[in-house]
Parts: sequence; structure tokens; C-alpha cells
Amino acid sequence: MSTEVKVLEILEQNPKLSAEEIAIMLGENKENIEKTIKKLEQDKVIVKYHTIVNWEKTEKEVVEAIVEVKVTPQRGFGYDAIAKRIYKFPEVKAVYLLSGDYDLHVVVEGKSMKDIAQFVGSKLAPLEYVLSTATHFIMKKYKDAGVILEDGEKDDREVITP
Repeated sequence: MSTEVKVLEILEQNPKLSAEEIAIMLGENKENIEKTIKKLEQDKVIVKYHTIVNWEKTEKEVVEAIVEVKVTPQRGFGYDAIAKRIYKFPEVKAVYLLSGDYDLHVVVEGKSMKDIAQFVGSKLAPLEYVLSTATHFIMKKYKDAGVILEDGEKDDREVITP
């Protein structure tokens, strides 16, 4: 496995690690790791460093929904042009092309269910080439981006000591 892949796997797990820490982990020199990271950033392999927040543990009110979208692909552009129109909306956090009954999987964020409903009804559904939508509100997240957000089940049994 190349140094680049090893660095990417480490940064994917913990983007806060320094080049020096990664170098120690891989048995490489710090300068080589710094050059590798800089090249990966310039080549847009590393697009952004990301923090996963469990918003349920804060006072911020956030509602997320998954919107399945059926579209008609555009001649000469396929799904790319409609996906681009959709991902430019600030409410949209992610867009994926799918196989199956729906073409696009759109993750939307708002302050309330009403905000999301208004976005879908007034901005997303009326777009040219959008045939139908199905909105699913996210009620609770258990795992996000490979990270378990729950502390697990609490053991409420009484401790018995001899």
C-alpha cells in the first residue's frame, strides 16, 4: 500500500493528527508526510477536513431529511446537470446518484420540518426534469460517517458485591 493511501486512511480516522504524528505512525520522515498531504490537497484528493457533530447534544435545533428524487436525465448531460442545480441550494448537504427506484438521494438540513417541507415543495419539486420526490425525516442518528454517536445501552442493573 502506498504512503498516500496510508496517510489518507489515517486522516480519514482522525484529521487532527499532525504530519509529525503521522510520520511516527508510518515510520516516515515528517517532511515527506507534509509533502504528501500538500500534494493530496492540491490534487483535490483531500477535499476538506470535516468535524462530525452530534447536534442532539447541543441547544441548536437541526432537522435533517433524506429526499429521494426521480428525474429525467438531460440529453448530453445525463444526471449531472440536474444534480448540480440541486446541490447548489444551501439547504442541501449531500447529493448521490443511485441505482433503483429513485435516481438521486438528497440530504437536506433545516431549522424545522416545515422549513424542509417548504424547500422540497417550492424549490426542489418544481425544478425542470424532477418527476417526483419522497421525503424521509431523520428522527435519530445512531452512526454517522463511520462514527457511533450513541453511548450504547446503559446498564441499569444493581451492582452486587460480596
